[in-house]
Amino acid sequence: MDRAGLAAFLRARREALQPEDVGLPRGRRRRTRGLRREEVAALCDMSVDYYTRLEQPRGPNPSEQMLAAIARGLHLSLEERDHLFRLAGHAAPRRVRRGDHINPGMMRILDRLEDTPAQVVNHLGETLKQTRPATALLGDETAFNGPARSLHYRWFTDPTSRLIHPIGDHPVHSRLLVADLHAAHARDGRDSRTAELVDALRAASPEFAALWREHPVLGSYCAAKRFQHPQLGTLELHCQTLVDPDQSQRLLVYTAAPGTESHARLQLLAAVG
Repeated sequence: MDRAGLAAFLRARREALQPEDVGLPRGRRRRTRGLRREEVAALCDMSVDYYTRLEQPRGPNPSEQMLAAIARGLHLSLEERDHLFRLAGHAAPRRVRRGDHINPGMMRILDRLEDTPAQVVNHLGETLKQTRPATALLGDETAFNGPARSLHYRWFTDPTSRLIHPIGDHPVHSRLLVADLHAAHARDGRDSRTAELVDALRAASPEFAALWREHPVLGSYCAAKRFQHPQLGTLELHCQTLVDPDQSQRLLVYTAAPGTESHARLQLLAAVG
């Protein structure tokens, strides 16, 4: 591990970021060049003391999970992320199919949607980052481990994951999720994490297996979906999707038609969340 090199790299990237780059207010009395350490620590979901020790340099050898969090918090490119891993004494993550690293452009857009339900998901349906309104609407989808990280897996193996949608809408959601996995499987091939997820679901869920054999295909139009919130009731929302260039990640933004009851309820998410 190159402690001095890691510390210098972190300082340089922190000082290169401006508050506006990560959705933070600049404030009138800001004198720090770039971001403050406490701001970066919050973006990386770690303590200020831990991050400060890395920059000094006197910190511990960070794990791969910590490095991935730092890469996201500092909005690093893939090349910068790989350099970060090597400085910390780890091999750079494989790039066969990008999984947890959100590209900087996607992060910049998400940071500007702090008052809107929005989240970034990867090709396996794993939620990588959510805005606070998205957590208030959907729950914390980043808290799962193992196969359950995938919404597709939870939908077909955990009945409680379906409570957010009216029971009459479940068949449509099931078909959409299977069609989404079929598209990912066609891109990734048999020797991929997508194939492993498909095999696990075919073994665990007869419903999934039956739908998989039908080869459903996603249409070009995505109708509004109904969400059941325990405090706000039913919301009818549209999901606008921004896909990154290599189609491994998507930014999902939930909106409601202006003037509707769902639009009014959507404005209350921040308060009830």
